[in-house]
Amino acid sequence: MDSPTLVAALRRVVPAERVVDDPAVVESYLQDHAEWAEYGQAAAVVRPRGTAEVRDVVRFAVEHRIPVVPRGAGTGLSGGANAVDGCIMISFESMDSVLEIDRAERLAVVQPGVVNDDLRAACAEQGLWYPPDPASSPWSTIGGNVATNAGGLCCVKYGVTRDYVLALEVVTGRGEVVRLGRRTAKGVAGYDLCGLMVGSEGTLGVITEVTVRLRPRREPERTIAGYFDSVIAAGEAVSAVSASGVIPSALELVDRHCLEAVDAWKNMGLSTEANVVLLGRVDTPGHAGEEEARTILRCFEEAGANWAALSTDEHEAEALFDARRLAYPALERLGPVLTEDVCVPRALVPEMLARIEKAAARHDTLIANIAHAGDGNLHPLLITPIGDDAARRRAQAAFEDIIADAVELGGTVTGEHGIGLLKRGGLRCEVSHEVLEMHRAVKNALDPHGILNPGKVFV
Repeated sequence: MDSPTLVAALRRVVPAERVVDDPAVVESYLQDHAEWAEYGQAAAVVRPRGTAEVRDVVRFAVEHRIPVVPRGAGTGLSGGANAVDGCIMISFESMDSVLEIDRAERLAVVQPGVVNDDLRAACAEQGLWYPPDPASSPWSTIGGNVATNAGGLCCVKYGVTRDYVLALEVVTGRGEVVRLGRRTAKGVAGYDLCGLMVGSEGTLGVITEVTVRLRPRREPERTIAGYFDSVIAAGEAVSAVSASGVIPSALELVDRHCLEAVDAWKNMGLSTEANVVLLGRVDTPGHAGEEEARTILRCFEEAGANWAALSTDEHEAEALFDARRLAYPALERLGPVLTEDVCVPRALVPEMLARIEKAAARHDTLIANIAHAGDGNLHPLLITPIGDDAARRRAQAAFEDIIADAVELGGTVTGEHGIGLLKRGGLRCEVSHEVLEMHRAVKNALDPHGILNPGKVFV
């Protein structure tokens, strides 16, 4: 079916205004933030306003064997939401309502297009808190967070998206609407199909509604900052915090390359003071929280921090964490960024950081480092000059070396960004052939016609 015929037919399936085929508009939907990942040309973008419209689009796609690519805000970093040739892209920007917040049961029901921070703000008005907080939380959507099982700054203590998803409404690869999971605090009836959908990157079903677990609003956090001369010294401090038994509510690393990029963009003046900043937070109330903060401070000092302090200025503390969140977009201003997302055992963070530095030197590649260091989730950012193909090849080689090093250290090739397109080779390095076949069997069972986000995760 050619594109004009497909578009005309789609406009008979859903209200015509939901279907976009203007090439200039469609172009803006074709890729996520994984600048190095390939993408195709979509036949059309559909912006549904409800589950029934999503179901009808998927049924149309099943009938005509047309690929379907679900998309949230496009903040992903692995190419998981990139278009494939001839596909229908389903954008959830118009399905952005918080449908329910239940204070008694501590849960919320939302549509997939709800922005993470908007949900958090709505929960705060009810004295509740939704913990998952990826650095893209001001822009990323809950549907996208569920698709990649996103983590964030506080997941070192509070876990990742999967830990908060109670139930999902999903349109399957057969065009059926099903509800998975439950609203109760406990439940083990049948296989955990709801959990299976979380992190499946749109390859097993199209999510149209999400029920999430909430927590009571927490106490204000205490922030501890440490300045270090090297990422390896900062990594030693991370290992010391882990060994101390304290579970921080955040433990983040930002290196000099990131600080300089943020300074050049926002003029925050951080790079004049440190080569590496380590940011710790605790949210345990009362005297116990004070003791935890002092323990983290001592870990920083004993690991060789040239300056460390417990912040008494809330504005200053927020500015430091703002710099952490701004690091990626600041680096994008320097050139194409290839983003890693490896995770290693916490005790091996110093070794992994050392290997990243060696990869940078070996391949003559600029690698900046940010990390959810408290849970071993490292984000080396490989930057190349615009239009420099030789530098791009060197960076790709460094990227592959970092993946191999993470696997060798008993880690994983992705902690929260997903496999998408960029990590398909890494997945083959991490899991056995037999396990890959198990994955493929699940995919074939739930998407028998192979229309849901084809080409992602598996080659």
